Amino acid sequence: MINHSPAKFNAAAYITGLGAALILSTAAHAQEQGPPAGESVFDGDYVTIGGGVGVGPSYDGSDDYVISPLPVIIGSFAGLDFQPRGPGVAVDVIPDTDGAKIDFVLGPVVRARFDRNNSIEDDVVRSLGKLDVAVELGGVAGIQVNRVLHPFDSLTAQVDLRWDVAGAHSGMVVFPSLTYFTPLSRGVAVSFALNAEYVDDDYADYYFSIDQAGSTASGLPTFGAEGGWKNVGATIFTGIDLDGDVTNGGFGLFVLGGYSRLLEDAKRSPVTSIRGDADQFFGAVGVGYTF
Repeated sequence: MINHSPAKFNAAAYITGLGAALILSTAAHAQEQGPPAGESVFDGDYVTIGGGVGVGPSYDGSDDYVISPLPVIIGSFAGLDFQPRGPGVAVDVIPDTDGAKIDFVLGPVVRARFDRNNSIEDDVVRSLGKLDVAVELGGVAGIQVNRVLHPFDSLTAQVDLRWDVAGAHSGMVVFPSLTYFTPLSRGVAVSFALNAEYVDDDYADYYFSIDQAGSTASGLPTFGAEGGWKNVGATIFTGIDLDGDVTNGGFGLFVLGGYSRLLEDAKRSPVTSIRGDADQFFGAVGVGYTF
């Protein structure tokens, strides 16, 4: 089932928003790594503003799908690269070096988590009550290897480590990812990403446990969730510059598709195993403008 969600960040907006962030970042990277043709809009400070629509599960583990708006903004200022993290931002404070074989990623990350705070399409899950918004604060670190198979591709491994500082799940999230980027032409670039998410006991208990009161309200069995690997997934992104030259900025399109599989107690929880599905699909289309 697919429904239109209100204009709020929810699980679908986070998942597809993350993908949109990555593909817009890919477009930026294409402009930096692509064949030289004089001055590039990415030679100094720049901003890419994007927007689109995404479809994804109404909560983590849901089999109901919602359509959400996807505002995205990325950029670079004074050597600092800014990228969104769903509803949030990551900052890479280590400037990349032109022509370097290896670049490093390091900086702070903050993101909000609206899972089961809005757009809960399942009446039974909704009866468990609305969850509070989490604000996860931490850092990102990684390494990017340039010119892996040819002069313009790259392979990036990085990991986010975040803690909820808003007192919602009050737990820890570890988010590793591995992304391969390559331009297909001067105007088209693609990325393929593998990722996973590890959560601690506090996180798992908040989103996937059902206590006696929740069982009475919903009719679902009680369940005590413990931390572990919450999910693994893969996403493919395509960015297309509308005038065929990514180096001059302007308008571009992005298309995103992805799949995630819930694992361990996230999969076994009644909100997934009885009311939802461990298989999670998502997609997005949108447009960005770089200047």
